[in-house]
Amino acid sequence: MPTYDQVTANKRRSAVLIFFFVVLVAAVCLAFNYLLDFGIFGVILAFAIAGGSAFFSYWKSDTVALAMSRAQPATIEQYPRMHNVVEGLCIASGLPKPRLYIIDDSAPNAFATGRNTKHAAIAVTTGLLEKMNRIELAAVLAHELSHIKNDDILVSTLAVTMVGVVALLSDIGVRMLFFGGGRNRSNDSNGGGNIVFLVMAALALVLLILSPIIARLMQFAVSRRRESLADISGVEMTRYPPGLISALEKLQADQTVVNSASRATAHLWIESPLARTPEEGKMSRLNRMFDTHPPLEERIAALQEL
Repeated sequence: MPTYDQVTANKRRSAVLIFFFVVLVAAVCLAFNYLLDFGIFGVILAFAIAGGSAFFSYWKSDTVALAMSRAQPATIEQYPRMHNVVEGLCIASGLPKPRLYIIDDSAPNAFATGRNTKHAAIAVTTGLLEKMNRIELAAVLAHELSHIKNDDILVSTLAVTMVGVVALLSDIGVRMLFFGGGRNRSNDSNGGGNIVFLVMAALALVLLILSPIIARLMQFAVSRRRESLADISGVEMTRYPPGLISALEKLQADQTVVNSASRATAHLWIESPLARTPEEGKMSRLNRMFDTHPPLEERIAALQEL
């Protein structure tokens, strides 16, 4: 399939994913309301939270992602090479220059965030700048610019806050039920009414428990295919596949992890910023189980076939 067809398909998927993120938040709020019996006020509050989280995510999720990653503005005086490379790539690709940020971390990594091409940002670690030569750095930055050009950044950045909202609401709801809150069954009719209540309550409880997993699976749908597509689009931008191949090989060989990374933002980075082997750190098995990226060896092999 031609790259532009994949980009178009990804944009359609992005719209669908954003819609289902909002629906999931609303469903969790309604389940929360049913179990705790807040009445019509709870229903109104549920949709207010769903709409408010979507609105906040659209306008401020990039700020949240950058703050969570401890990113600071990268001034042109301190990082002239980074600015020069990005400016050249933007001129060649017809993109406006994004805001540039730096993360003080020895692990080589980078991510793009924002809501559109005019309101985008790229953050790189100090480790990436130290360990990549100019060609490799250009390849990594082209990969991140491709995420911006392909409109991946909106849904990827929205996922950061929307997944967090779902997890928070689910946790609060389950804890309140555990500590004795919940619907007063005496208000429900006997017989068939009790059966309906039990079924609805069970469904609502299951939704609260499973919603963080559902949100995480939606987060996977955001990331995996888009990383491979951004690799190809980035190579089209630089017209030099060996540059990105060499950069990915360096990332593959590196054993350090990003200290400021979390599972909420893991899908944004060019490679998983979390520990994936016992040598890299704890929780490696769980991180591999919920990996948001295709294996680097697969991405390298795909680029070698170009």
